[in-house]
Amino acid sequence: MKHLERITFDPNVMGGKPCVRGLRVTVGMVTGLVAAGYTQEDIFALYPYLEAEDIKQALSFAAWRAEEMELPLIAA
Repeated sequence: MKHLERITFDPNVMGGKPCVRGLRVTVGMVTGLVAAGYTQEDIFALYPYLEAEDIKQALSFAAWRAEEMELPLIAA
């Protein structure tokens, strides 16, 4: 997604999972912390190199991915 430039994919970083800015911080880790009730300030205390836009884009990516549908191909 064009507006999610902070979400990166690299097979050499975290097995290619979507990460924040190429760091070893996955979208799943960020969304898991938010789901567990961690505030943005709590997350910054754990990962001081993250920025507010990193968390926002991680949540946006997760929401977009949750809406994605896989449809079976119909044989022609």
